[in-house]
Amino acid sequence: MIGKINSFNFKSLFILNTFALIVTSYIFSNYIFIGIFILFFLISSLTTKHGLKIITQFGIFQNIRNDGPAMHFYKKHTPTTGGVFIIIPFLILLLLLSSKFYTIKILLIFFCIFGFFIIGLLDDYLSIKNTRNTGLKSSEKFILQSLISIIFILLAFSRGYINPLIMISNSWGIDTNIMILPISFFTLVGLSNSVNLTDGLDGLASGCSAIVFYGLGTEILLKGQQELIIFSVLCYSMSGLCLGFLNFNRYPAKIFMGDTGSLSIGAILGSISILTNSFFTLFIFSGIFIVESLSVIIQVGFFKITKKLFNSGKRIFRMAPLHHHFELQGIREAKIVENFWKINIFLVIFGIVLKINL
Repeated sequence: MIGKINSFNFKSLFILNTFALIVTSYIFSNYIFIGIFILFFLISSLTTKHGLKIITQFGIFQNIRNDGPAMHFYKKHTPTTGGVFIIIPFLILLLLLSSKFYTIKILLIFFCIFGFFIIGLLDDYLSIKNTRNTGLKSSEKFILQSLISIIFILLAFSRGYINPLIMISNSWGIDTNIMILPISFFTLVGLSNSVNLTDGLDGLASGCSAIVFYGLGTEILLKGQQELIIFSVLCYSMSGLCLGFLNFNRYPAKIFMGDTGSLSIGAILGSISILTNSFFTLFIFSGIFIVESLSVIIQVGFFKITKKLFNSGKRIFRMAPLHHHFELQGIREAKIVENFWKINIFLVIFGIVLKINL
């Protein structure tokens, strides 16, 4: 169905991602990368397919915001919390790897992701229980995210796992000194919430995440540091997991990932970039997530300022995040997602080319 309305569909993205990983595996003479991608794509596809039936039987359905786009109300009975089929396999992989590879680093990532996973799961549970699209309060969610992030960052920093010299290329970087701590915090919490905000259209967050994870895994390989290869493996496994889930999350979605998935995905990107010193290129790769988040900040800020100045709040966008603005302009949901995917692919290519030539 999607192929008739969307020229760059799930099949196109899967073929492109698979081809890119085959080329990457060939260039670096290590076919474990394409193998791990295919393995976790299959795992995610199978667990989502069978898990979807269980979620439906338990009546775990999405609640739609009353102040959201009216065209979204038909999605009210779509199963949600599908993020468990992405994150649980990844957490199991971390536990398996922790016994052989850089135990403390892997366990730190496990702690961080498990913490964000629980926050997202709790938020989804309360949303379903309260039969409205609000679970934890924004302040409660931020406090919990901050607590997990601060513990993760301080433990990693105390063991020398966080490099204050943010590398722009393999030969030069910017010495941030102690400022690396707030930079790491905003990277982790900011990305988590940015992916969450992006998860508003069918296949948007899961598709963009698959693309970004491929880019991050490849950027880490380009560093040429043997001890970091395991993090590329983690990224490629997540790319496969996101694409396997996308097969059921694409338009029209049969299942949503919920905060369980989106908060955790952002945290995985942030924690890996912190431990591998990939801040600069991840910032480029995550352009879609960042712009979506900025559109909300700009919209809310502009509304509050104009309300204080003119006693009447004004808006820059028809609705934020940005994807809803395009929806209300009459652009088809599948077309918006297609274009965002294409932009994200360009950002990954641009970031990798920049990394190679700097």
